[in-house]
Amino acid sequence: MSLQLSVDRSSPVPLYFQLSQQLEAAIEHGELTPGSLLGNEIELAARLGLSRPTVRQAIQSLVDKGLLVRRRGVGTQVVHSQVKRPLELSSLYDDLEAAGQRPATHVLLNTTVTASAEVAAALAVAEGSEVHRIERLRLAHGEPMAYLCNYLPTDLLDLDSPQLEATGLYRLMRAAGITLHSARQTIGAKAATPDEADRLTEPEGAPLLTMQRTTFDDTGRAVEYGTHIYRASRYSFDFQLLVRS
Repeated sequence: MSLQLSVDRSSPVPLYFQLSQQLEAAIEHGELTPGSLLGNEIELAARLGLSRPTVRQAIQSLVDKGLLVRRRGVGTQVVHSQVKRPLELSSLYDDLEAAGQRPATHVLLNTTVTASAEVAAALAVAEGSEVHRIERLRLAHGEPMAYLCNYLPTDLLDLDSPQLEATGLYRLMRAAGITLHSARQTIGAKAATPDEADRLTEPEGAPLLTMQRTTFDDTGRAVEYGTHIYRASRYSFDFQLLVRS
């Protein structure tokens, strides 16, 4: 590992945290790519003049975040950087692509269904009327990242499964001449059910992030309602907060 690592002993920031932050930044910026091996704890401690427990604590913090994994007989290996999604009106496909995560999609369902009360309220259509429902599994580097369920008005655009697997839903909407303007979004969390755990390759009961979003076009029409589930070990939402004057 040829990274330029250093610690500031005069800083009030704990040494292990300084090291873990530098390693995390290297993973996020692609300096440490998936599959890369870190030097062993003894070598890294000697190189930086740190104690072995300090280095072990730094590495363990990144193991806990899902960025590193310890493999017996192999060493400590980079898994993937965590996707930090900004809170703006963008698609997961675009965000993964921008982060260099090589997105892929498996379409699990592409059909029309009758609108439940929840879906009808979100899309401002009559309960029981037909809406389009698509279910997709979004992957990054070949690993499941999120389960996406979306509802759209049936007269909005043609939803072709091969196209949905080739690109993102918002790109298809824009290509159809739909101007996305705003969205109302709610973020939460839950424990993985057996089906969700199996689908996302997480242990049953693992923490998952949830998101419900209703998207509107430039005329104010609701064009999409989505209920999504994300792996908390691989995904987070990035907030920027401003002081209200």
